[in-house]
Amino acid sequence: MTAVRPTPGASAAPGATRRQAATLARSVRLLSAFRKEQADPEAFYALMARDTVAQLASYTALDGATVVDVGTGTGFFTRELQAAGARCVGIDHDLAELVSLRAPAAGTLVASALALPFRTGSADVCFSSNVLEHVPDPWRMAGEMVRVTRPGGIVYLSFTNWLSPWGGHETSPWHYLGGDRAARRYQRRHGRPPKNRFGESLHPVSVAAALAWARSCEEVQVLDAIPRYLPRWAEGVVRVPGLREVATWNLVLVLRRLP
Repeated sequence: MTAVRPTPGASAAPGATRRQAATLARSVRLLSAFRKEQADPEAFYALMARDTVAQLASYTALDGATVVDVGTGTGFFTRELQAAGARCVGIDHDLAELVSLRAPAAGTLVASALALPFRTGSADVCFSSNVLEHVPDPWRMAGEMVRVTRPGGIVYLSFTNWLSPWGGHETSPWHYLGGDRAARRYQRRHGRPPKNRFGESLHPVSVAAALAWARSCEEVQVLDAIPRYLPRWAEGVVRVPGLREVATWNLVLVLRRLP
C-alpha cells in the first residue's frame, strides 16, 4: 500500500498557532530524554507533555476547547492541556497508574479506551499519546476516539510502532529478536518482569496498519501523518514502506472529523 498523505490544502483550525518548529535540536532533546524516563519520570513526562501540547496547538485552538485525554496515565498531558486553557478530562483503565506519581488531575475518570464513556460528537479534541500499542484492539480504540469527536474537531493519535528502536519499551532493543524472548531476557537481568508485558500490555502495532486504518476511515480527513520526534525534513520516511517501520520511531496521526 502507499502511505496516507495529508489532504492537499488542509489547514489548521481558526485560532491554532503556527506549526511547531520540528528542528534537529528538538529531536535530539526529546530522544535524549528517553534515557531518563525510568530514573526521572517527572522531568521526562513534563518535557513530553509540553512539547506535545505545543504540537497539538499548531492544529487547533486549545483555549476553551473540550478535550478527552485517552490513556492519561500519570496525568501530565491532562494537566498541560488544562494549563493551555482546555477543559480536559483524562481517562485510564488503571487506577494504580493514575496515582503512581501524584494525585490524579482534576476530572480524571477510570474507564476503558475501548468504550469511551462520552457521547458521540461531544469533544472538540480527542487526544492520545503512546497508548495505542498498549490495548488489545487498537483500531477499536481509534474508532472510539473518532466517535466522540465532533464534526470539525481534531483527533490526535500518537503511538510507538513495534519495529522502532523503542518498540519494545524497556525491553528494547531485544524486541527485534521477539517480544517473548525480550521479556524473558529482561526478567533474567532485572529479577522481575517488565512493566510492559508483550502480548498482555504491549502489542506490536505497525505504521502500515495505522496508515491503512486512517485511509479506510470515511469519517475523517487526514491532516498529517508524521514521525513525532523527528525534524520536519525527515517526514518523508513515513511514505517509504519498510524504512518507516524502523525510522519513524513514533507516528502521529492528526485527523479532522468530517460532518
